[in-house]
Amino acid sequence: MQPLFEAFTKDTGIKVNVISASSGLEQRIKAEGGNSPADVLLTVDIARLEAAVESGITQALNSKMVEEVVPVAYRDPNGQWTAAAMRARVVYASKVRVPQTSITYEELADPKWKGKICIRSGQHMYNNALFAAVIAKHGEAKAEEWLKGLKANLAQKPSGGDRETARDIAAGKCDLGIGNTYYWALMNDKDADKKPWADATKVILPTFQGGGTHVNVSGVALIKTAPNKANGVKFIEWMVGAQAQPMHADMTYEYPIRAGVPINKTIAGYGALQADPMPLSQVAANRKKASALVDKVGFDN
Repeated sequence: MQPLFEAFTKDTGIKVNVISASSGLEQRIKAEGGNSPADVLLTVDIARLEAAVESGITQALNSKMVEEVVPVAYRDPNGQWTAAAMRARVVYASKVRVPQTSITYEELADPKWKGKICIRSGQHMYNNALFAAVIAKHGEAKAEEWLKGLKANLAQKPSGGDRETARDIAAGKCDLGIGNTYYWALMNDKDADKKPWADATKVILPTFQGGGTHVNVSGVALIKTAPNKANGVKFIEWMVGAQAQPMHADMTYEYPIRAGVPINKTIAGYGALQADPMPLSQVAANRKKASALVDKVGFDN
């Protein structure tokens, strides 16, 4: 991300001071209260964005520019956060053992895949969001049956991360896996030791029956106690602007949130993304139900 921050500074003259952490930034900002130096929070997944809102550390952005650029499905209904880029939750499939090139999320519960699917923990936020989307699409009862079917098709106990899912497919432990779009691209383009895992697999963009591919976001929120609010707004608007969008998408292997922006060539190689139109606010509203269903069906057991 550093080249992005440097480009923003070059454009605006505003210096960006960055504090990075894998977790806990929301709690830190809340604990600092009015003494917090934070102006914006840049994070990933609807779960973390909603956690920031629920903790009371954000404020409405009120930016006409953001409203014009970012589709309403990828903004908080009350303006508390906006997406800066998208990632999709997709299927990694064995090139050798899976000839088909299309699949639905619903099909992952089909008994024909019994013992052939690998996945990370059902409680991980990436899977939680997907399961929450299934609830929003089909209702809690049908989602539970789908989750039971998916569990019955697992080749092994949920474990590892999305990269390890590709590793296990390459090793023949399973034929299908569920992962985020950018992990496969990173293995293919950046991680030489993991390139064989990408070489053994292909990415299929699944869709919901009658819908599109489930997407999540990288997003940004304006902090409630921002000491440099005007500069924070400028940064957020710049992040969804014409210069930053291709840079962000290319560096992080995500899909740009702004229409008409070129897509990283590796990501584009998956095929045309038809993102599901479901607002992420509906996914967020079903997160707790999704987590409860994971425990109810013993998914991680």
